[in-house]
Amino acid sequence: MKKANKSDNAFPFGKMSESDRKRKLVIAYSGGLDTSYCAVSLSKAGYDVHAVSVNTGGFSDEEIKTIEANAYKMGVSTYKNIDAIASYYDKVIKHLIFGNVLRNNTYPLSVSAERIIQAIEIIEYAKSIDAEYIAHGSTGAGNDQVRFDMIFQTLAPHIKIITPIRDGSLSRQQEIDYLKENGIDASWEKAKYSVNKGLWGTSVGGEETLTSEKPLPESAYPSQLKHAEEEKVTLTFLKGELVAVNGIENASDVNIKVLNNLASAYAIGRDIHVGDTIVGIKGRVGFEAAAALVIIKAHHLLEKHTLTKWQLQHKDYMSNFYGMHLHEGQYLDPVMRDMEAFLQSSQDKVSGDVFVTLKPYYFTVDGISSKHDLMNAKFGSYGEENKGWTAEEAKGFIKIVGNQNKIYQQVNF
Repeated sequence: MKKANKSDNAFPFGKMSESDRKRKLVIAYSGGLDTSYCAVSLSKAGYDVHAVSVNTGGFSDEEIKTIEANAYKMGVSTYKNIDAIASYYDKVIKHLIFGNVLRNNTYPLSVSAERIIQAIEIIEYAKSIDAEYIAHGSTGAGNDQVRFDMIFQTLAPHIKIITPIRDGSLSRQQEIDYLKENGIDASWEKAKYSVNKGLWGTSVGGEETLTSEKPLPESAYPSQLKHAEEEKVTLTFLKGELVAVNGIENASDVNIKVLNNLASAYAIGRDIHVGDTIVGIKGRVGFEAAAALVIIKAHHLLEKHTLTKWQLQHKDYMSNFYGMHLHEGQYLDPVMRDMEAFLQSSQDKVSGDVFVTLKPYYFTVDGISSKHDLMNAKFGSYGEENKGWTAEEAKGFIKIVGNQNKIYQQVNF
């Protein structure tokens, strides 16, 4: 592709017709290189560009101010930040907790869950201002292009999607050159590690995660070990939702932040996830998700005490199905609402306290206290004492339970 230069008024990936000029366009803007390139090139091509970012727990107030200032430097007409933290929890995270969802038994779906909510919020904003176009900075090689496009075209099929980086197959250097030649001379040197922070965890990518054998170094993780002495923490759940940390009640999304501040100081929740992308290639990504992993393990222990074995069995495969569909960008499929209804119903008796010990680099889930605890000495103690049936009743039960296996063996061998 020919490198665009400052004298080019041409759209770097195709000319815009005169009839399209100054038509309203919303761009999903993060302030990084890709979305900055999109904002500048689209503005110069004649679109009326409105930048929007969605905070799902990754931006501080100061960072949002910086993103806004940079957006206007890129030539956008307006900038809006949407606070979607509470919505993110209510629409997605709580169901991931109900399902104890860990992709490949490892990854709490931190980034993929965020992208769904971000896409929904952005397209709804585009509809609210009667935008005719919507743009994002995804490349053609990742999962996000699928998640964004599927949400956009489902909720607003009349809004045209523009993807400058994907459509132009642009390299990072081409983007940097274009911005410099158009007066945007920021420091675009690539950080050694790509970090994406949100309420449900932080992803970390670097040269090590492009290989199959190298771990991320300690320094790559945003949170470093601060405490050496262990700390006891009590998590209180009500119908599956985290309602208090150490007896202090808050909204569940606030409790996640509180717990993350406590647990991340122990460098807890680090791992590298290996998974299959939507586009069919395998990839590795590092992450730290202290609160997410502690909550999921604590919640799961509480469920083991308060749910029946059949509830636990069916929840297991249903939750895996839910997590897979969410990862694949299928959030809007009505089957997701069906599964959410099942998961919500399963939490009716999942209430009580869970006791956790935080230690450097790991944690233990020590036990629970719940009025719904089915491990009740009134009915007997496993391997010790029986109070619910006689010895003869036990023998009869065993005979019936084993009957089919006995018949099969006698018929076939």
